[in-house]
Amino acid sequence: MIAVRWMAKMMLIATLFSAASAAAQQGSLDASLWQTYKGRFLDPGGRIIDNANGGISHSEGQGYGLLLAFFADSPSDFEQIWSFTKTELMVRDDGLSAWKWDPAAKPHVTDINNASDGDLLISYALALAGSAWDRPDYLRSASDLAKAILEHVVVERGGRVLLLPAAEGFDAKDRPDGPVINPSYWIFEAFPVMAVLAPSDRWAKLQREAEVLLRTMTFGPRNLPAEWVSLARQPKPAEGFAAEFGYNALRIPLYLLRASTDDLATVKRLLDGMTAESGEPAIIDLSTGEPKEKLIDAGYDFVNHILACVSDGTNIPAASRKLTSELYYPATLHLLGLAYVVEKHPSCL
Repeated sequence: MIAVRWMAKMMLIATLFSAASAAAQQGSLDASLWQTYKGRFLDPGGRIIDNANGGISHSEGQGYGLLLAFFADSPSDFEQIWSFTKTELMVRDDGLSAWKWDPAAKPHVTDINNASDGDLLISYALALAGSAWDRPDYLRSASDLAKAILEHVVVERGGRVLLLPAAEGFDAKDRPDGPVINPSYWIFEAFPVMAVLAPSDRWAKLQREAEVLLRTMTFGPRNLPAEWVSLARQPKPAEGFAAEFGYNALRIPLYLLRASTDDLATVKRLLDGMTAESGEPAIIDLSTGEPKEKLIDAGYDFVNHILACVSDGTNIPAASRKLTSELYYPATLHLLGLAYVVEKHPSCL
């Protein structure tokens, strides 16, 4: 009887989430691009390798790998990545995933703390695949993880609903300037799906609060958010972290565009602020507004092409439709952007 009730619940989740919505993203990534990505970053054991970070794997990378395998309509690769993730990272007692796995260490999990963006990505990818591929086991795992995220890292503090970056280390009880948030962890397209998997009005409140904070966190001469932000009082760059718009923050405008935001002004402000005078995206020192490092990889620049496509229908250059990035992170951003354009704006290709 319990199994029957659970199956009925999974069918309800699939119906509410809409298999049609999931199927619209299935196949949005060209199979040849996925094969190139897979050849560079997917280990035969199912882990996505961050080759610019000592060859480690992490929950973020596993979540991205699951998403891209789904977009490429590759169930076998998806299952391989999920098998590693489930076995090696889903080892916490609270249902969240450990964030860091190092092939050179024993044990391989070198930090048992979670990373909330990785958990969101994993749950979201499982929900997409479970709905489109009729996999109740994926939906069940997606729902369990969404509930754990809601219980342990979606919190109300100072009248705001916030996403803590991890279960330990960022709340007011953990540090004098807490709570501390990371706006690059807000995966806007996933929040409505989380609300189906783990019903609560906190997801919608979290999304609204995140959108408001992005409009108001305008630090330094370039009016950019910090990568790590203290909300103990008025928002300010958090203590102990570089006051910069850094590598993680580069994906914020991509997440907004993938969620089909109406707030293109915020996207443009972020892109303008993170672009050096010479035209490349850059890591920005918030206090001076000066670039700390220019980023010439095409994967970082692709979001500018998406904005041009969305705002005025400009075609994506042919050269930018190829995966040239040899490093995990910009390659991932590039393919997430391409999958979005194929699904939502194919006329730009």
